[in-house]
Amino acid sequence: MPAGSVRLTWREIGTEQREISGEVIEEAFVTLYLNGQELVTIMGTPLNLEAFGLGFLFNEGLIETIDDIDHVHVSLASCCVDIWTRHAVDVPKHQIVTSGCGGGITFDNPQLRLEPVESNVRLNPKQLYQLFNMLQGPDSLYARARGVHTTGLTDGNQILAFAEDVGRHNTIDKIAGICLQEGIEARDRVLLTTGRVSSEMLRKAARMGCPVIASRNSPTSLSIELAKTLHITLIGYVRRASMRVYTRPERMT
Repeated sequence: MPAGSVRLTWREIGTEQREISGEVIEEAFVTLYLNGQELVTIMGTPLNLEAFGLGFLFNEGLIETIDDIDHVHVSLASCCVDIWTRHAVDVPKHQIVTSGCGGGITFDNPQLRLEPVESNVRLNPKQLYQLFNMLQGPDSLYARARGVHTTGLTDGNQILAFAEDVGRHNTIDKIAGICLQEGIEARDRVLLTTGRVSSEMLRKAARMGCPVIASRNSPTSLSIELAKTLHITLIGYVRRASMRVYTRPERMT
């Protein structure tokens, strides 16, 4: 069975009843260790965990580049990610449980100052419609198991990286990690996501330098206020022929 799902059998009831065998999205506890110390435990899909660990550290301001990393080890059971850095890391003590699926975690880090995202990026609405159609392909975990969120990083023409997870905030951490691993520039790129956009997701987008975040779903009131402060174009309810641009609409040509 490919990572990220489990095969189960259920009874489907409609005009008739029948037994169905198929895939269900996997949800598990994943613990991240930093330099031998437990940092955080999240609920997520045990897929691309090395990228998740790296992206989480980056988005929390605990590392800056892949050169800060000495080595990463993911346990055989995919329940632990052990990351060692080349330098000591001062971890903030105050954790915040976010509104993310499964209860995400972020740190109250006064040293992480997010600057407004200034960018000349412009998008045509038709580009977004087409890119969202590319986001969840026939080989995706979503196509096999459903019940999963997807985030993609795009330059406006193609999907540069994508990640899937039961936690929507985890997908953005995975994207950040993939960018570190593969040397993909996230700044001045656009984030596409299928889930509700909450304030911690806006914060992660700003940390990555993404001036636009668009979703098929709704933003929260706090994410809209944060998007205004950070000069991010926040778009929700992207459909085949419509969308809602809540902030910085001048980036939509």
